[in-house]
Amino acid sequence: MPDQVERVVLGLPDLRAVTRFAAKSADEVLEVFEAACPADPRPREAIAAAWTFARGGARSKLLRDAGWDAHRAARAIGAGAGGEAARAAMHAVSAAYLHPLADAHQVKHVLGSAAHAARAAELTAGDDRAVGDEHIDQARRRATPAVVDVLLRYPVAPPGGGRVGELLRSLDRALRTRS
Repeated sequence: MPDQVERVVLGLPDLRAVTRFAAKSADEVLEVFEAACPADPRPREAIAAAWTFARGGARSKLLRDAGWDAHRAARAIGAGAGGEAARAAMHAVSAAYLHPLADAHQVKHVLGSAAHAARAAELTAGDDRAVGDEHIDQARRRATPAVVDVLLRYPVAPPGGGRVGELLRSLDRALRTRS
């Protein structure tokens, strides 16, 4: 019999708090993507959809479509700061679909936007890790008690993921020790 994954209780206020946090993170680096691809509206539209949900809108097909569109924008631009900024937008809208499973990979839905935004800022500054670390510290300070409460329902962030994974785990540790 397969192992059962413990369920996490989540309500719409929890999802809105996490999405608000993620959208703010993505907003911080949207201009990085738009400087590289000024005619591509997909990451901006994803962030707008995330804000709509965070402010009381419904979880709808629009959110899912916006997330996939931001993902396609990230793939189109490829590696680099612009791609990381588009991934931050994708994670912002994806936060609305945080799964109620006690799975470490769900931490990416909570903190992925902040980690990709930090990496975008880092790459924009010539791969300056101090810039990424400062972005993570700003995200830590910006995280509301509601976001931390949701994060604490999940196991710690998983290993792997390269530099973005390092940034994600750094933020995860900082928020868990803050509580």
